[in-house]
Amino acid sequence: MSNLTNVEDSDRIYTETNNETDNAETDLDSGDEWSSPEANKSSRKKFKHRNPTEIERLHFRLINERVVNDITLEALYKPHTLTVLGLLCAYLLYDVVFTKQLGSTDINVFRGLKALFILFLIISAMIFPNGPFIRPHPIIWRIVFGLSVLYALLLQFTLYQSYDDVKAVLSWIDPVGLSLRNLTEKEYAVNCTDVTISRIWGHMDIFAVGHFLGWAMKALMIRHTIICWYISISWELTELAFAHLLPNFQECWWDAILLDILICNGFGILFGNWVCRFLEMRQYHWESIKFVFYINWGM
Repeated sequence: MSNLTNVEDSDRIYTETNNETDNAETDLDSGDEWSSPEANKSSRKKFKHRNPTEIERLHFRLINERVVNDITLEALYKPHTLTVLGLLCAYLLYDVVFTKQLGSTDINVFRGLKALFILFLIISAMIFPNGPFIRPHPIIWRIVFGLSVLYALLLQFTLYQSYDDVKAVLSWIDPVGLSLRNLTEKEYAVNCTDVTISRIWGHMDIFAVGHFLGWAMKALMIRHTIICWYISISWELTELAFAHLLPNFQECWWDAILLDILICNGFGILFGNWVCRFLEMRQYHWESIKFVFYINWGM
């Protein structure tokens, strides 16, 4: 019944949108040479000049709200509460009963927290409300929301712990690197006059991958190349301004300009825009704040 209602609503929206477009075209073409002056004047009054925002909204309704065939898999949108509950119970029984108990407090706490995270994510996937995103499946975005809640809870819990306790917990993730009291960081602002291909390639580490993937995601969210370039350059200037506080921000000029801005950030922005075009995603038209009515009306 709900699917039938959604189809009827979409059909009604599509019909009304087509009627609006037909009326606009009729009003635009009604002032020909065979019409009377009164008719021409009346048609000019009826014709509505649309701004770019209204044209974009009309185009969005024509393209995105038309009636399409139901291509979703019905099995993925049915509740599977009992199945998930059975799998969860089987996992917990196996992990508690059949797994060898090593007796170490750190290992027991780690295994308990791991089971807690899994249980919380399953509960979030089952009972958390749906968000604004529905593709590829709403359950994925419920899990993402559950991860964000877990992250906020962990930050709140960390505020009440000592430095040694936090380092002990981090050593569970990386016993070799994170167990050290002072982390060994790579120095990027050393011998900046030596600019060679091998040295530039030596700076392509995990941060380069983070730059590329991060700006690809920003391009998917912002969907405007110029704005992405502005933010990218502004962030490099921010790193330069706070380099005296964080030694990791200190880097050579060719590292900031060539690797960060042009190569990693630039290719990430281009890749994100290519994904938008490939998936035929809706384009955003950004406007200045002075053209926003709700901001500008009182100025």
